[in-house]
Amino acid sequence: MLFGKLLPRDGNFFVMFNQHAAHIVDAARAFSSMVANYSDVEKRQAFNRQVDDAEHAADRVTHEVNRVLHKTFITPIDREQIHKLINTMDDVADLIQDSAETMALYDVRHMTDDIIRLTDLSVKCCERLKDAVALIEKVSDASTAEAALKTCEEIDQLESDADHVMRSAMSRLFREEPDVREVIKLKAVYELLERITDKCEDVANLIEGIVLENS
Repeated sequence: MLFGKLLPRDGNFFVMFNQHAAHIVDAARAFSSMVANYSDVEKRQAFNRQVDDAEHAADRVTHEVNRVLHKTFITPIDREQIHKLINTMDDVADLIQDSAETMALYDVRHMTDDIIRLTDLSVKCCERLKDAVALIEKVSDASTAEAALKTCEEIDQLESDADHVMRSAMSRLFREEPDVREVIKLKAVYELLERITDKCEDVANLIEGIVLENS
């Protein structure tokens, strides 16, 4: 498919996908820095604001994609694929922000090793998501399509790793934490962090579908 001939006049969907993916990575890295500096209240708040800024920037891109999609008659890939992809990507950014907000609202006092591990896996997932999104425009090329599918497989593996960490974290939490309030807090945080990787896997699945239909 000759994507270049089918782009909307007032916006390139592929450019906007890449912009959104970059904001996701910004949010994920800011969240990771927040976790790493959690004991420093000022730094924690500063990184939390960076998460918010990145999420808001991602929202603006999502709104622009949906606006352009509404106005565009011919699209470079299936309209429903564009709609699902950008909105599922936006879910990733939302979950990162939700994780940061939950820590503040629940007054989580310290970071556990499991939060650190899940955060690391979330960042890696988001970075690989960005790599996969960057390949969509040129999936008509066989080597690019293969690279995109391989990247999606890596995201799937990271999600499986996060699922394993989350199950172990839950088991340890219920066995070892005597304070019911802490159990409730940490359970919510673990689940949100694992959902980030789940949603990245959803994006990867959508990209796989785009690759298979357009390569």
